[in-house]
Formats: sequence, structure tokens, C-alpha cells
Amino acid sequence: MKYTITIHKAIAVVSFLILSAVQFFLVYNTYELKNKQYYLQEKDLIKKEYSTSVQSDLIFPGGARILDSAIYKNFDRLEQLYRAGGKGFSEYSQYLLDSTVKVLHKAENVDSVLELARRRYDIKTDLSYRVSIDLLEISFGNRDFISFYDRDHHYAGISDSLQHYSGLWLGGDLANPNENNKIVTVSIGGVSERTYRIAYSFYVDTRNRKMVILRQMMPTFALSVLSVLAVVLLFFITLRNWIRQKKLSEMKSDFINSITHEFHTPLAAIIVANKTLQNDKMPVNRETVQPLTEVIQRQSERIKTLFSQVLDITSMSGISLKKEAHSLHHLLDEVLLDYKLKLAGAPVLLTLNKNAARDEVLLDPFWFTTVLLNIFDNAIKYNRSELKEIIVTTQNDKRNIWITIEDNGIGMTAKTRDHLFDKFYRDTQVLNGEVKGLGLGLYYAKQAIDAHHWKIEVDSRGTGGSIFTITMPLG
Repeated sequence: MKYTITIHKAIAVVSFLILSAVQFFLVYNTYELKNKQYYLQEKDLIKKEYSTSVQSDLIFPGGARILDSAIYKNFDRLEQLYRAGGKGFSEYSQYLLDSTVKVLHKAENVDSVLELARRRYDIKTDLSYRVSIDLLEISFGNRDFISFYDRDHHYAGISDSLQHYSGLWLGGDLANPNENNKIVTVSIGGVSERTYRIAYSFYVDTRNRKMVILRQMMPTFALSVLSVLAVVLLFFITLRNWIRQKKLSEMKSDFINSITHEFHTPLAAIIVANKTLQNDKMPVNRETVQPLTEVIQRQSERIKTLFSQVLDITSMSGISLKKEAHSLHHLLDEVLLDYKLKLAGAPVLLTLNKNAARDEVLLDPFWFTTVLLNIFDNAIKYNRSELKEIIVTTQNDKRNIWITIEDNGIGMTAKTRDHLFDKFYRDTQVLNGEVKGLGLGLYYAKQAIDAHHWKIEVDSRGTGGSIFTITMPLG
């Protein structure tokens, strides 16, 4: 049962992980799709306002003047260096561009354009922006343009803080400019032979765009989480019901096994006593017949009690005890007598040492007998000796009485002692499988001892017998 449930749990965990992974990828892809399709409602209004503001200018109001001043003032030197070849043109153009971009960065005033658009069109959205140069080329004649800057390249002569995958940063704090939040890209070139042309981009997006999209996706997240939780809940309900059904099935099987196990001893004693009575050679008198009839009576009462204890056997956690004060020595005499009749000539020596000065104990005789018989059965089954010995000894102090049951069997390993009272446990390596049984006897014995709130200890010398010690409070 444990093995089967473990497999089912492992399969469930793997299935849960797969389901969670599928849900994650579905939600992630939904997020990416929303991110790509996200459209700022005010985009057209901002584009209109920006285009109007730079309609006769570059990048931002006043940008063209800065660029014209920087480039046209240095045109002759740039052409001279270019015609001369070598690194002079590249180094100087990067120096010039770096210093020019820094001036543009300081003069950038696109935030005022956005503020004007907010007021004019009553825009409430918190916005962030970025403006950057994508491309800059110059021509020294014949409309042959030479690359001055291209955002796809990195330039050692330009400050790293100004270079970005979106181009040369001129202003704004938008962290992730991309095609989804691009408002406009402008490409302008002069009409004269000696001129320059430039391409620049303006990006605007909602501040904390990811959080906005995530808030929009909250219903999707909620449905996804609820669906996974519903599957997990259904699994646990199904598993719980399955375990209950399996336990009921096990209890039925356990009942059949326990009836077979528990009925064997009283039936064997009755059969032996009956055969003895039927023996023609046995003298018929009250002194010889009376003990046998008492055995039959006791064992018949035990069978009757077994029937009344059906529920206790199928569910040992619910043992109902009928405790009464009994003489422990008297009970031991009866149990050993009945057990000797069951053995009927087998090479077994049963010895009782009554060393206890006080022997009155509060107990249920049915379950006390069950404990002793199961220990006796194991002492005989796990024994290779020609003469099997079982020595029962009682001792007491002021509060407790002890029963020690010692045998000359094969003993136990540490592993066997650890699992001795487990349900259905049997050491299959012992005696090469010659010992038959269901692994229930000592389990029932331990349940009965626990129900009485007694203690049981087991000591074994490994290869030379075992000693069971039961501690019971005096009545």
C-alpha cells in the first residue's frame, strides 16, 4: 500500500509540475502578446504635438541650431581629414559627436513638449520618454554620404553613458525603448551638396508599463491559479477517498487473516482434548475428565469471545477491554495447560517460575491470553533446537509485576527487533522461508499491550534465543 501510494504521489507531483509549467508559459505568452499589442491611447495626440513642436527643427525645439553649428563649423576640417585618410577623420568625428551630443543632452526640452500635450489634451497617464539619434551621415559633395554615427556600432570615442541600443541618448528616462513604444522616427537630409542627414526617434510609454499590464492580466492570473488549485484539490479528494477504500478493503482482508490466525489455537486445544476423551484406553473418572472438559469450556468461550471481538480485530485501534482483577499465576497456569494440549507430544518444554509474591493484576483475560499465545507461537516457529524451551517467569516490586518469556530460538537481528511489531512484517530470510504465517501475531500482541497501557521490551542475543518482558501495574 505504501509503495502504491508513493508512486501515485510521485506521478501527481510530476503532473502538477507539468501543469504549472504549461500554465506559466501560457500566462507568459499572454503577457508578451499584451506587451506587443499594448497601445498608448494618447499616442496619436502626443505624436501630433511633438511633430508640431519640431516641424521646422530637429529632435526638439532648438536642436537644429546646435547640430548645424557643430557640424557646419567643422565641415572643412572634417573634409580635410577624410581626404587625408587614416584614423584622423574617425577620431575627430567621434570627439565632435560626443561633445555635440552632450550639448544636445543639456539643451533637450522634450519634457516641456509632453507637458504641453498633457495640458492641451488633458492626459492623466504618467509618462516617461526617450529621444535618441539613430543615424548621422555627412556628404562632402556629389551626395555621397559618409557614416558619422550608426547605432548598430559601438564607438570608443563616444561616452558609454550616451550609447544605447536605441541610439545616442539625448534625453528622457524611459528604460526600455522599443518598437512598441516608439512614437515617431524622423529622417531628414539637407538639399545642398555639402550637408548632413540625420535619423532620430522619439519614444513614449506609460511609466511602470509592466505593472500596468500585470494589473490588466490579474483576471487571467486568478483563473490560472484557481484552475491549478482546483486540480490539486480534486487530486487530494480523490486520493483521500481512494486511501479510505483501500483501507476498507485491507480491513476486510485483515479480518479473514486474523480469524484464521486467532481461531487456530482454541480449535487445536478443543480437538486434542476431544481426542483424549475419545481414547478407549483413558480411564473414565471425574479426576481425568474434569480438566479436559474445562479446557474445552475455556476454549469454546474463547471462540465465542472471538466472534464478539470481530470489530476489534478488524480495527485494532478500537479495542474495548473488559478489565477485571485476576490472579496472574492462575491465568498463566490455564494458558500453559491449554497450550500444552495444543502441542500434544511435540518436543517443547514449557516452564513456569512463579517468583512474584503478589500477582493480582487488572486485565482483560481474552487479550492477555492473545498476547501470550502469539509470543509462544513465535518462540516455537523460529526455533531450530531439537527440544524447544519456553521459560515463563514472574517477578514483582511494590508497584509492578513482570512477566519474562525466554526461549532458546534463533534470536533476532537489530533490524528484526525494530520492525517486530509492525503489521504484516516477517523476516523472509529466516529459516529460508520455512516458517509460515501472516506477520500478524506480534502486531496484535502489541496492540493489546498498548490498550492495557502496559510496556513490552525485547532482548535478543542474535543467535541464541529471545526474551520478552511485559511490565504490568499491580492491581
